[in-house]
Amino acid sequence: MQSTVPPALPLPEARERLVLWLLALTQFTVIMDFMVMMPLAPQLMRAFAIEPAAVSGAVSAYAWCAGISGLLASMYIDRFDRKRLLLAMFALFTLSNLACAVAPNFHVLVLSRAFAGLTGGVLASIIMAIIGDLIPAHRRGAATGIVMTSFSLAAVAGVPTGVMLAAHYGWASPFYLLVLFSLLIWFGAWRVLPSLDGHLGRRVPLAQVLPDLIGLYKVGGHLKAFLLSGVNMMTGMMVIPFISPVLVSNIGVQPAEITFVYLAGGVATLFTARMLGRWSDRVGAHKVYRYVALFSILPLMFMTHMPQIPLYAVILFFPFFMTALSGRNIPMQALMTTVPDPAKRGAFLSANSAIQQIGSGVGALVGGLWLHTDAAGHISGYSLNGWIAAGLTLFSVLWIGQVGGAATVAPAGERQAA
Repeated sequence: MQSTVPPALPLPEARERLVLWLLALTQFTVIMDFMVMMPLAPQLMRAFAIEPAAVSGAVSAYAWCAGISGLLASMYIDRFDRKRLLLAMFALFTLSNLACAVAPNFHVLVLSRAFAGLTGGVLASIIMAIIGDLIPAHRRGAATGIVMTSFSLAAVAGVPTGVMLAAHYGWASPFYLLVLFSLLIWFGAWRVLPSLDGHLGRRVPLAQVLPDLIGLYKVGGHLKAFLLSGVNMMTGMMVIPFISPVLVSNIGVQPAEITFVYLAGGVATLFTARMLGRWSDRVGAHKVYRYVALFSILPLMFMTHMPQIPLYAVILFFPFFMTALSGRNIPMQALMTTVPDPAKRGAFLSANSAIQQIGSGVGALVGGLWLHTDAAGHISGYSLNGWIAAGLTLFSVLWIGQVGGAATVAPAGERQAA
């Protein structure tokens, strides 16, 4: 299939890697902003006298607003230079973190989280569109692996540092740290990212934007991909937002010790993210997703049925959980860049990001519906989340065979054709 958009000029290898790592750092701030709310849950529950379901509501507010903004972004993301749009949204995202840091009560914090979702929700789709513009299809698995290292960086450096700061200086301190990080990364992106406007030559008239958006949801291949994305994200978010409260309330882990749990998981994914990306390029995104997703059922079930075990056992287990849950996203994200026509890649990825955020919001919201704190201070109902997550994972393993694009990810025999 021939591209309808002229490819971006190839960057020198060193510049390409620098761009990818800057995109990873940008994604790092978005992921840390989203993830840090979860280990902060015990402190937020004490500070604002709220239940676990209220914390999941704050997570859902971010996810729902990120989904809405991603959906709206699909109407305009392909009408602007990728670099300029990234810098504008990143600046607004930085302001949203400042609003979170100065929030005087939980209601204002939830509104600030909603603002963070509206701004941060667009960044992931812009980043994936940039990868689609700059990187040939046969190398997008490896490129996605580098950018997905942001998840590991957030888990290794961002979240543990934020939790430790919160334990000593209050729950708002991680958000101040994010503001500082974001300013530094924004300046680096402004200096290093190339202008990406090759897609503008195919820009459609404004009156055609809404029909084109509706048209995205009329393509059978798009709908199959959207369903996979939504279910995949819902699976993880049935479990992840409640890990810290459960570890603290049910297992007896101290809030400050959550730092070491996330650190162990982050270190593992720091090494496995790029390995999984290269593996996806070599044997195929479909196969790698199936293998990793099937494996992820084991840590999902153990996490939601965890017996009383010492802290060191939790720390030893968490790398398997983090590697499996984050590892599923690498081949899936690489596969998503191959689904749409290149002229509609930005709009499709923005709409897909919206579906992922909505899936996250649904997972976090539904997962908290039946959780409650009993008289002994323990959180009950968590095991049901594991069974539902396992069932959704099995569905996604079967469904991914329905998802494909014009370019396949990782066929080793086709690399020379690029």
